[in-house]
Amino acid sequence: MTFIDHRIPGHASAAGEGTPIFNPATGEQTATVAAGTKADADAAVAAAKAAFPAWSALTPLKRARVMFKFKALLEDNAERIAELISAEHGKTHSDALGEIQRGVEVVEFACGIPHLLKGEYSKDVGTAVDSFAAREPLGVVAGITPFNFPAMVPMWMFPMALACGNSFVLKPSERDPSATVAIAELAHEAGVPEGVLVVLHGGKEVVDGLLKHPDVAAVSFVGSTPIAEYVYATGTAHGKRVQALGGAKNHMVVMPDADLDMAADALIGSGYGAAGERCMAVSVAVPVGEETADKLVAKLAPRVRTLKIGPSTDPDTEMGPLVTKQHLEKVKGYIDKGVQEGAEIVVDGRDFRLQGYENGYFLGGTLFDRVTPEMAIYREEIFGPVLSVARAKSYEEAVRLVNEHEFGNGTAIFTRDGDAARDFVSRIQIGMVGVNVPIPVPVAYHSFGGWKRSLFGSHGIYGPEGVHFYTRLKTVTARWPTGIRAGASFNFPTM
Repeated sequence: MTFIDHRIPGHASAAGEGTPIFNPATGEQTATVAAGTKADADAAVAAAKAAFPAWSALTPLKRARVMFKFKALLEDNAERIAELISAEHGKTHSDALGEIQRGVEVVEFACGIPHLLKGEYSKDVGTAVDSFAAREPLGVVAGITPFNFPAMVPMWMFPMALACGNSFVLKPSERDPSATVAIAELAHEAGVPEGVLVVLHGGKEVVDGLLKHPDVAAVSFVGSTPIAEYVYATGTAHGKRVQALGGAKNHMVVMPDADLDMAADALIGSGYGAAGERCMAVSVAVPVGEETADKLVAKLAPRVRTLKIGPSTDPDTEMGPLVTKQHLEKVKGYIDKGVQEGAEIVVDGRDFRLQGYENGYFLGGTLFDRVTPEMAIYREEIFGPVLSVARAKSYEEAVRLVNEHEFGNGTAIFTRDGDAARDFVSRIQIGMVGVNVPIPVPVAYHSFGGWKRSLFGSHGIYGPEGVHFYTRLKTVTARWPTGIRAGASFNFPTM
């Protein structure tokens, strides 16, 4: 059986120690990944620290050329990487390819790093005095990435960090690390030196090792809100810059004038794609008015019942299994709780069984109606194929529902009314907003980030925010001898 070790120059984990990896479609163990220790984290940081001076001394143009080669290799190997994602995560092959493409787009943005790092220059800010500003790398930075996007989220982080001149320690999820390892190998093939990008495996011990290490300057994290809050609190307490992206409860408001067929398509794709294991999944539909709600539920219910659920190897599959048996039981527990709390279960996916894959972690799509804000299935992130319909009597009530939720990652409104859409965009207290777009993930040259308890830290991820997060500003004020002698001054400088 395959053993997936760290990618730390001159360092290997203790033989035989590891965490099992399973194929979620079959329930069979397929590999073992190293279970790292604090000593492994220390070795990874030491390797990255040793590699930083030479890498940061390269010109931005030379680092950009490495990114161009990396992009080409990713495109050439996309099919193979997608197969690795599907085998360990369970998502469909086409969904895995889409994930890779969105990661590649960030690499494309990183290819423009010579322009992105251009500073500002002001001549004659005072008599014979010039001033200029530049952005410089931080040093060793780290990324802790989630299971649901084992290719895309790492590429949201390390290409930007490397292009800016940092070295990077990458800690992927221990549930599906193979795609992340493959991407790192392609980065090395493209010309990223050993030590500049280090892959470290493990759980809380290695995470704490990174968060508390004095040589780690910054940490990027994507995962659940409780862990994001812990990462932020621990990292900042140890003097680090931290961006920690947490959970979500994304609402989609459906106005009475909306194209209901379009809205239903959007809810089916965004609610049940990747088995709902997306931080930008729409998990709450908010139809405005009883008539709108009745019509929307009538369109959704048969679609949910007839979802094509199966393994990623079946090209007709629309929704695959959940990532682990433990997570499957957790999502089933939420469905049980929704029924207990009085939500109307329109479609119940708990009894779904797939012939030939009885040991897989499959769950049928589930649809709740008449969900209210005090219910756990409304308050908490389920991260599974469960869509809740929370009816609103008016547009104002719909806006209030969205704004009062503790999470602020993404939201959407479906309407034909430009006034309503503009008002919604203006008033809604959410970081990413879609207008007739259910999953408003920004393109790579903008930045991704939620509000409220969906983001801890002041920087979003990738795009211009990524450049700012992975660099620090240096401003220089210079005077050259010109024959002017003003004598000593004891006043605050005014130029």
